[in-house]
Amino acid sequence: MLRPRITPCLLVHEGGLVKTVGFKDPKYVGDPINAVKIFNEKESDELVVLDIDATRNGVEPDYKLIQDLAAECRMPLAYGGGVRTPEQAKRIIELGVEKVCISSAAVEDPTLIRRIADAVGGQSVVVVLDVRKKSGFFSSGYELCTHNATKGHKLDPIAFARECQAQGAGEIVLNSVDRDGVMKGYDLELARQVRAAIRIPMSVLGGAGSLADIEALIKTCGVVGCAAGSLFVFKGQYRAVLINYPQPAQKDALFAAALPR
Repeated sequence: MLRPRITPCLLVHEGGLVKTVGFKDPKYVGDPINAVKIFNEKESDELVVLDIDATRNGVEPDYKLIQDLAAECRMPLAYGGGVRTPEQAKRIIELGVEKVCISSAAVEDPTLIRRIADAVGGQSVVVVLDVRKKSGFFSSGYELCTHNATKGHKLDPIAFARECQAQGAGEIVLNSVDRDGVMKGYDLELARQVRAAIRIPMSVLGGAGSLADIEALIKTCGVVGCAAGSLFVFKGQYRAVLINYPQPAQKDALFAAALPR
Protein backbone atom coordinates (compact mmCIF):
# COMPACT_ATOMS: atom_id res chain seq x y z
CA MET A 1 0.00 0.00 0.00
CA LEU A 2 1.29 3.45 -0.89
CA ARG A 3 1.94 5.72 2.08
CA PRO A 4 2.43 9.46 2.34
CA ARG A 5 6.01 10.71 2.59
CA ILE A 6 7.28 13.13 5.21
CA THR A 7 10.17 15.03 3.69
CA PRO A 8 12.57 17.56 5.20
CA CYS A 9 13.50 20.30 2.73
CA LEU A 10 16.87 21.96 3.33
CA LEU A 11 17.85 25.30 1.80
CA VAL A 12 21.50 26.02 1.03
CA HIS A 13 22.71 29.62 0.89
CA GLU A 14 26.38 30.59 0.60
CA GLY A 15 27.35 27.04 1.55
CA GLY A 16 25.33 26.94 4.77
CA LEU A 17 21.94 25.60 5.76
CA VAL A 18 19.37 28.40 6.12
CA LYS A 19 15.67 28.96 6.63
CA THR A 20 13.69 31.78 5.07
CA VAL A 21 10.34 33.47 5.68
CA GLY A 22 8.49 34.38 2.51
CA PHE A 23 11.65 33.52 0.55
CA LYS A 24 13.46 36.38 2.33
CA ASP A 25 15.89 36.97 5.22
CA PRO A 26 17.76 33.64 5.26
CA LYS A 27 18.65 32.60 8.81
CA TYR A 28 21.67 30.36 9.27
CA VAL A 29 20.70 27.12 10.99
CA GLY A 30 23.72 24.87 10.52
CA ASP A 31 25.88 22.76 8.25
CA PRO A 32 24.11 20.79 5.48
CA ILE A 33 26.24 17.66 5.88
CA ASN A 34 25.64 17.53 9.64
CA ALA A 35 21.90 17.90 9.03
CA VAL A 36 21.98 14.97 6.59
CA LYS A 37 23.73 12.82 9.22
CA ILE A 38 21.00 13.59 11.74
CA PHE A 39 18.18 12.85 9.29
CA ASN A 40 19.93 9.56 8.50
CA GLU A 41 19.74 8.62 12.18
CA LYS A 42 16.10 9.64 12.35
CA GLU A 43 15.29 7.52 9.25
CA SER A 44 13.70 10.27 7.20
CA ASP A 45 11.58 9.06 4.26
CA GLU A 46 13.59 11.17 1.83
CA LEU A 47 15.41 14.49 1.67
CA VAL A 48 15.20 17.53 -0.61
CA VAL A 49 18.12 19.97 -0.83
CA LEU A 50 17.68 23.22 -2.75
CA ASP A 51 20.50 25.66 -3.50
CA ILE A 52 18.68 29.00 -3.44
CA ASP A 53 21.68 30.94 -4.83
CA ALA A 54 22.54 29.06 -8.02
CA THR A 55 19.69 30.11 -10.33
CA ARG A 56 19.52 33.66 -9.07
CA ASN A 57 23.27 34.08 -9.52
CA GLY A 58 23.32 32.25 -12.85
CA VAL A 59 25.91 29.68 -11.77
CA GLU A 60 26.32 25.92 -12.23
CA PRO A 61 25.15 23.45 -9.58
CA ASP A 62 27.70 22.93 -6.79
CA TYR A 63 28.84 19.46 -7.80
CA LYS A 64 31.27 19.12 -4.87
CA LEU A 65 28.50 19.76 -2.37
CA ILE A 66 26.18 17.42 -4.26
CA GLN A 67 28.81 14.67 -4.20
CA ASP A 68 29.36 15.14 -0.46
CA LEU A 69 25.62 15.09 0.25
CA ALA A 70 25.03 11.97 -1.85
CA ALA A 71 27.94 10.14 -0.22
CA GLU A 72 26.54 10.85 3.26
CA CYS A 73 22.82 10.44 2.57
CA ARG A 74 21.24 7.02 3.30
CA MET A 75 17.77 7.99 2.08
CA PRO A 76 16.45 9.03 -1.35
CA LEU A 77 17.89 12.45 -2.15
CA ALA A 78 16.52 15.15 -4.44
CA TYR A 79 18.67 18.14 -5.38
CA GLY A 80 17.80 21.40 -7.09
CA GLY A 81 19.51 24.65 -7.93
CA GLY A 82 21.04 25.93 -11.15
CA VAL A 83 19.99 22.96 -13.31
CA ARG A 84 19.38 24.17 -16.86
CA THR A 85 20.46 21.32 -19.14
CA PRO A 86 20.03 17.54 -19.46
CA GLU A 87 23.81 17.19 -19.17
CA GLN A 88 23.82 18.87 -15.76
CA ALA A 89 20.94 16.66 -14.60
CA LYS A 90 22.72 13.52 -15.79
CA ARG A 91 25.90 14.50 -13.97
CA ILE A 92 23.94 15.02 -10.73
CA ILE A 93 22.26 11.63 -11.03
CA GLU A 94 25.65 10.00 -11.68
CA LEU A 95 26.87 11.48 -8.38
CA GLY A 96 24.28 9.37 -6.55
CA VAL A 97 21.25 11.65 -6.35
CA GLU A 98 17.88 9.99 -7.02
CA LYS A 99 15.94 13.04 -8.26
CA VAL A 100 16.81 16.34 -9.91
CA CYS A 101 14.63 19.37 -9.17
CA ILE A 102 14.12 22.11 -11.74
CA SER A 103 12.07 25.27 -11.45
CA SER A 104 12.79 28.50 -13.31
CA ALA A 105 14.35 26.72 -16.29
CA ALA A 106 11.19 24.62 -16.67
CA VAL A 107 8.97 27.69 -16.49
CA GLU A 108 11.03 29.42 -19.18
CA ASP A 109 11.15 26.33 -21.41
CA PRO A 110 8.80 23.44 -20.51
CA THR A 111 10.38 21.23 -23.18
CA LEU A 112 13.43 21.01 -20.90
CA ILE A 113 11.37 18.66 -18.71
CA ARG A 114 11.03 16.18 -21.57
CA ARG A 115 14.69 16.46 -22.53
CA ILE A 116 15.85 15.81 -18.96
CA ALA A 117 13.35 12.96 -18.62
CA ASP A 118 14.78 11.40 -21.78
CA ALA A 119 18.29 11.71 -20.30
CA VAL A 120 17.73 10.41 -16.75
CA GLY A 121 14.21 8.92 -16.70
CA GLY A 122 10.96 10.66 -15.87
CA GLN A 123 10.89 9.23 -12.34
CA SER A 124 13.98 11.32 -11.56
CA VAL A 125 12.57 14.65 -12.73
CA VAL A 126 10.90 16.88 -10.14
CA VAL A 127 9.44 20.28 -11.08
CA VAL A 128 9.22 22.75 -8.21
CA LEU A 129 6.40 25.26 -8.64
CA ASP A 130 6.87 28.37 -6.49
CA VAL A 131 3.36 29.80 -6.18
CA ARG A 132 1.99 32.96 -4.58
CA LYS A 133 -1.37 34.67 -4.45
CA LYS A 134 -1.86 37.38 -7.03
CA SER A 135 -1.39 40.87 -5.66
CA GLY A 136 -3.75 43.77 -6.16
CA PHE A 137 -7.21 44.66 -4.89
CA PHE A 138 -8.97 43.31 -7.97
CA SER A 139 -6.77 40.24 -8.37
CA SER A 140 -7.61 36.72 -7.26
CA GLY A 141 -6.11 33.30 -7.69
CA TYR A 142 -2.47 32.28 -7.88
CA GLU A 143 0.56 32.85 -10.09
CA LEU A 144 3.92 31.20 -10.64
CA CYS A 145 7.13 32.98 -9.71
CA THR A 146 10.83 32.16 -9.98
CA HIS A 147 14.28 33.38 -8.89
CA ASN A 148 13.43 33.24 -5.16
CA ALA A 149 10.05 34.89 -5.84
CA THR A 150 11.66 38.01 -7.35
CA LYS A 151 10.28 37.33 -10.82
CA GLY A 152 6.57 36.84 -11.51
CA HIS A 153 5.05 34.96 -14.43
CA LYS A 154 1.52 35.28 -15.78
CA LEU A 155 1.07 31.51 -15.66
CA ASP A 156 -1.67 29.59 -13.91
CA PRO A 157 -0.03 27.05 -11.59
CA ILE A 158 -2.72 24.42 -12.16
CA ALA A 159 -2.46 24.61 -15.95
CA PHE A 160 1.32 24.58 -15.74
CA ALA A 161 1.29 21.54 -13.45
CA ARG A 162 -0.67 19.72 -16.17
CA GLU A 163 1.91 20.88 -18.73
CA CYS A 164 4.73 19.50 -16.56
CA GLN A 165 2.95 16.16 -16.39
CA ALA A 166 2.47 16.12 -20.17
CA GLN A 167 6.17 16.86 -20.66
CA GLY A 168 7.15 13.81 -18.60
CA ALA A 169 7.79 15.11 -15.08
CA GLY A 170 7.81 12.39 -12.45
CA GLU A 171 6.72 14.62 -9.58
CA ILE A 172 5.49 18.12 -8.75
CA VAL A 173 6.61 19.99 -5.63
CA LEU A 174 4.06 22.69 -4.87
CA ASN A 175 5.80 25.40 -2.86
CA SER A 176 3.75 28.23 -1.32
CA VAL A 177 5.71 31.49 -1.19
CA ASP A 178 3.10 33.11 1.07
CA ARG A 179 3.31 30.28 3.63
CA ASP A 180 7.10 29.85 3.57
CA GLY A 181 8.47 29.86 7.11
CA VAL A 182 5.30 31.07 8.83
CA MET A 183 4.46 27.64 10.34
CA LYS A 184 0.70 28.23 10.31
CA GLY A 185 -0.40 25.42 8.03
CA TYR A 186 -0.27 24.50 4.35
CA ASP A 187 -2.37 26.25 1.70
CA LEU A 188 -4.84 23.36 1.55
CA GLU A 189 -7.06 24.89 -1.12
CA LEU A 190 -4.14 25.34 -3.51
CA ALA A 191 -2.95 21.81 -2.75
CA ARG A 192 -6.42 20.39 -3.37
CA GLN A 193 -6.73 22.11 -6.74
CA VAL A 194 -3.36 20.94 -8.02
CA ARG A 195 -3.82 17.40 -6.67
CA ALA A 196 -7.13 17.14 -8.55
CA ALA A 197 -5.50 18.32 -11.79
CA ILE A 198 -2.61 15.83 -12.08
CA ARG A 199 -2.01 12.09 -11.76
CA ILE A 200 1.72 12.05 -11.00
CA PRO A 201 3.10 12.15 -7.42
CA MET A 202 2.95 15.52 -5.70
CA SER A 203 4.62 17.00 -2.65
CA VAL A 204 3.50 20.15 -0.86
CA LEU A 205 5.88 22.60 0.81
CA GLY A 206 5.37 25.80 2.76
CA GLY A 207 3.58 26.41 6.03
CA ALA A 208 3.85 23.25 8.12
CA GLY A 209 4.23 24.07 11.81
CA SER A 210 3.06 20.83 13.44
CA LEU A 211 2.22 17.21 12.72
CA ALA A 212 -1.43 18.31 12.79
CA ASP A 213 -0.73 20.38 9.67
CA ILE A 214 0.66 17.28 7.97
CA GLU A 215 -2.42 15.31 9.00
CA ALA A 216 -4.67 18.02 7.53
CA LEU A 217 -2.75 17.90 4.24
CA ILE A 218 -3.11 14.12 3.97
CA LYS A 219 -6.82 14.33 4.77
CA THR A 220 -7.18 16.89 1.97
CA CYS A 221 -4.98 15.26 -0.69
CA GLY A 222 -4.60 11.61 0.29
CA VAL A 223 -1.28 9.92 -0.41
CA VAL A 224 1.01 12.89 -0.96
CA GLY A 225 4.46 14.10 -0.04
CA CYS A 226 4.40 16.32 3.04
CA ALA A 227 7.50 18.50 2.83
CA ALA A 228 8.63 21.05 5.40
CA GLY A 229 11.62 23.13 6.37
CA SER A 230 11.01 25.09 9.57
CA LEU A 231 9.12 22.21 11.21
CA PHE A 232 12.24 20.03 11.06
CA VAL A 233 14.92 22.60 11.95
CA PHE A 234 13.21 24.66 14.67
CA LYS A 235 11.72 23.70 18.03
CA GLY A 236 9.32 25.63 20.25
CA GLN A 237 7.80 29.09 20.11
CA TYR A 238 11.22 30.78 20.16
CA ARG A 239 12.34 28.81 17.08
CA ALA A 240 15.45 27.35 18.67
CA VAL A 241 17.50 25.48 16.08
CA LEU A 242 17.05 21.74 16.62
CA ILE A 243 16.97 19.11 13.85
CA ASN A 244 13.98 16.87 14.49
CA TYR A 245 11.74 14.35 12.73
CA PRO A 246 8.74 12.26 13.85
CA GLN A 247 9.30 8.83 15.36
CA PRO A 248 8.03 5.79 13.40
CA ALA A 249 5.18 5.32 15.88
CA GLN A 250 4.16 8.97 15.46
CA LYS A 251 4.11 8.59 11.70
CA ASP A 252 2.04 5.41 11.87
CA ALA A 253 -0.51 7.07 14.17
CA LEU A 254 -0.64 10.15 11.96
CA PHE A 255 -1.25 8.14 8.80
CA ALA A 256 -3.87 5.98 10.51
CA ALA A 257 -5.76 9.09 11.62
CA ALA A 258 -5.49 10.89 8.28
CA LEU A 259 -6.19 8.17 5.72
CA PRO A 260 -9.60 6.58 5.19
CA ARG A 261 -9.93 3.01 6.44
